[in-house]
Amino acid sequence: KRSREQCTREVRERAHGVGPPSAMGLLGNIGRLVAILLIAYSAFDIRMHAIRVYGRVIHEFDPWFNFRATQYLADNGWTKFFTWFDYMSWYPLGRPIGTTIYPGMQITAVSIWRLLNNFSSLSMSLNDVCCFVPTWFGVSSTLLVGLITAEAGNSANAGVFAAAVMAIVPAHLMRSVGGGFDNESIALTAMCLTFYLWIRSLRNARSWPLGVLTGLAYVNMVAAWGGYIFVLNMIGVHAAILMFSGRYSSSLYRAYTLFYVLGTYGAMCVPVVGWSPLKSLEQLGPFGVFALMQLLELSNTVVSRRKLSAREAFKMRSYIFAAAAAVTAVALAALVPTGYFGPLSSRVRSLFVKHTRTGNPLVDSVAEHQPASDQAYYQYLQTWNCYLAPAGWLYMLAQILIDYANGWLGGEQDADARIAGKTFLVAYGIVGYYFCNKMVRLIILLGPVASALSGVSASLLFDWATAQFGWLPQLANSGDEGEEVDDYLKSKGSAKAAAAAKAVKVKKEAEEKPAAPRKSGKKKGGKMQSELFKAYDSPPIRMLRVLLAVCVLWAQLKYFRDFYHVCQSMAEGMSQPSIMFRAHLRDGTPVMIDDYREAYWWLRDNTPKDARVMAWWDYGYQIAGMAERTTIADGNTWNHEHIATLGRCLTAPEKHAHRIIRHLADYVLLWTGGGGDDLAKSPHMARIGNSVYDDICPGDPTCRQFGFDRQSGAPTPMMANSLLYKLHSHKHRPGVEADPSRFQEVYSSKYGKVRIFKVLSVSTESKAWAANASNRLCDAPGSWYCAGQYPPALQWLESKKKAFRQLEDFNRGGRDEKYYEEYMARMDGRVPSSSGQDSIGGSGQDKPSAKKGSRKSSEAAVVGKLRTMISNDAQDDLARLLATEPSMIKLRTSDGRGPLWWAYEAGNADLVALFLAAGADAEATDSEGMRPADLKAWPRPRSWPARAGAARATRCARLRVTDMIPNSMRAPSMTNHLHT
Repeated sequence: KRSREQCTREVRERAHGVGPPSAMGLLGNIGRLVAILLIAYSAFDIRMHAIRVYGRVIHEFDPWFNFRATQYLADNGWTKFFTWFDYMSWYPLGRPIGTTIYPGMQITAVSIWRLLNNFSSLSMSLNDVCCFVPTWFGVSSTLLVGLITAEAGNSANAGVFAAAVMAIVPAHLMRSVGGGFDNESIALTAMCLTFYLWIRSLRNARSWPLGVLTGLAYVNMVAAWGGYIFVLNMIGVHAAILMFSGRYSSSLYRAYTLFYVLGTYGAMCVPVVGWSPLKSLEQLGPFGVFALMQLLELSNTVVSRRKLSAREAFKMRSYIFAAAAAVTAVALAALVPTGYFGPLSSRVRSLFVKHTRTGNPLVDSVAEHQPASDQAYYQYLQTWNCYLAPAGWLYMLAQILIDYANGWLGGEQDADARIAGKTFLVAYGIVGYYFCNKMVRLIILLGPVASALSGVSASLLFDWATAQFGWLPQLANSGDEGEEVDDYLKSKGSAKAAAAAKAVKVKKEAEEKPAAPRKSGKKKGGKMQSELFKAYDSPPIRMLRVLLAVCVLWAQLKYFRDFYHVCQSMAEGMSQPSIMFRAHLRDGTPVMIDDYREAYWWLRDNTPKDARVMAWWDYGYQIAGMAERTTIADGNTWNHEHIATLGRCLTAPEKHAHRIIRHLADYVLLWTGGGGDDLAKSPHMARIGNSVYDDICPGDPTCRQFGFDRQSGAPTPMMANSLLYKLHSHKHRPGVEADPSRFQEVYSSKYGKVRIFKVLSVSTESKAWAANASNRLCDAPGSWYCAGQYPPALQWLESKKKAFRQLEDFNRGGRDEKYYEEYMARMDGRVPSSSGQDSIGGSGQDKPSAKKGSRKSSEAAVVGKLRTMISNDAQDDLARLLATEPSMIKLRTSDGRGPLWWAYEAGNADLVALFLAAGADAEATDSEGMRPADLKAWPRPRSWPARAGAARATRCARLRVTDMIPNSMRAPSMTNHLHT
């Protein structure tokens, strides 16, 4: 009997492409191995585009900090790294690096670098290793997604298809191109490894020890990225679903307990995490599942040992859970008033609020925190995943429901159905889609599950199609699994086992003989089933099936080829580093714009080592990494008030700004040259500054008076008097010049992208005071943790600060409700300007006495000006307009049309890309039901991704589009809206 059960399982496994191979199975395994090798090569090659074109260069902004921290770890060792207080950033306060970052990326890169140089013939610099790390880990995460899919779907072919998709899907590419040394590039591998080991630990009752490896993989994930909270909650949700759906078992209890205990202990050893797993609200859910499992296992153990009846068992469980509830209530009553439990962070809380803004102008200035549009899914997942993934999700859900239905109806449940894995993918799909819908940055989390589910769908089609040619075993062809097993036993040479199986079959038929009615019913059912199989296998139907199979295979090949070409084209766009890019001069000469690095190198080579550089926080990481100079703020954005001080300096009148800057900086660096320069970011600077210093824009949280006149394009008085405008337009616009007694221009880049000014009359007293270690505030005598202070000369500025309540603090109350409500209303366009002046930045609220007719004429003038700008292709002006007034993209006229319609009507692909990047709804309709694309005035090339001409046009346009989008308003690889 045991032999027959084993052979039945092997027959089923062969039908799904796994298990002991036959001759054809061996050929299939070889084919799958070759496919996996090609997929791994493709995953590596597509991520190497940036390195092939731009060299081994670190990209973007955050990766430069990661590289600087990695270099520090390699040079100074583990102990100094975790006690590193960096005084070259956030001057004069400084920042404790080792305890405020997730060190997994730095540890991984240094470990690989040392292994390559000490234990192999390869000799690579640390910079080169950091450039290649995203490509290597992109390949590993691709293979892990294949393993997840093969395990959950119980199909090796599904794993191969899923890996093929994951290798090139833009949702994964956007954070794993060569040179993109960012946390997500290794964190995604850690996440996929954790998920694979988790579902593998639930395969059967003997797999639970793998919970140990799951916990260790989770610790790696915690050390790598703050997204570990998603991984923790995803596993907690999955365990809860299994527990409440009747799938609870001792193996589930053991696997989850091992994972949670080891994982939580390891996570608490990461300095930046600390005790948050037991205090932070977003991490207490999995702890609740852990506690519930302990109670459930305890009650089950007591019931089984005491051999209690059903009624007694119910009473015992009630007592145990009631006692636990009482203890929990007492603990909460004691801990909650003390503030023990930390509130939801601003980014996490924004995932559960209805509006698209948090009320924090610093968080709202980053486009990655905005909700994902429908277009974003098609852009980052592409049509292949957008259609196949839902189909795979429905198939998995159907398999789960069928298995549960069999159990509820008393039927036989397939012990090898991998229901736990299928349940995980279904739950992952729901949770991942929900959070991606709230924040576009999290679409990276949807890449693995979308690839897995589309792999399931693709493999189902492929398996059916190839089975029509007789390449794979198909149970339906024999009509009887028992006969298939008998044939398999005979083919294995087990004649004795086959005879025993036949005897069992004869005995079973003999036992069923007396039951005449059931026998008659079975004969009828069997006869009908036999007729159906005969019809299905008849020559005409077989020929039709073969033709249909050919069509299915051809369609798969065609659509995957298109998917591949689109991903290749998007990979080219995603591989462009922000610090350099290719462009063409007006005469068509190709050039490499390298202004930013050249400016940073100029600072490194021509300024004192203790020079302090003031620039907007976006560039802080690059200045510290490439220029090796002290910066005022950077992308960590941990101190809202300090960034607000920076915003005040740049948006204040020149004389007032110099009064502050002379105590903080020696140089001021600006991004200029139009498009996404500092002038386009200036509205965010003013709003952030005003959130702390309410005298910047009194009565207007959005600082609408800081901008440009909508009609004439001239700067408003506040803008014209600001330091930012004077330095940005110094001697470039008539009558605009910085005060030579306060600021002196010392550098202008070749293509005008960067300008550097030297601050005159710098306070040497304040600089010496800040550099004096005795003026720093240490948490304990002799401690390494010593924060700097503002010099005494700026105490008057400190007295003007209003402590900004971060969104985390909103949970505790104390928020300035008037400021918050007015900010939200104005950002949503619900509060009109107070001044009669009509400016891009606005100037407050319209006077109540304004007449309706004048308001209509003003709106008509704005519409006319906007349409003129579109027809004149005024891309820079439109970028500034959208940066200062985001609600302008939602403008509609009486016919229901707006900027996106007019851009399509003008046939301007660049402006279409700009408006889509700014949040225009491509699926909106006008009063006649027409979408914007219905008005497009240029022909769409057929199968454009595969055509070199379209690719060249895309590259030429991308420079103009990306240069228009301010960095603080740019989503990851936002330039690729052009591809959609």
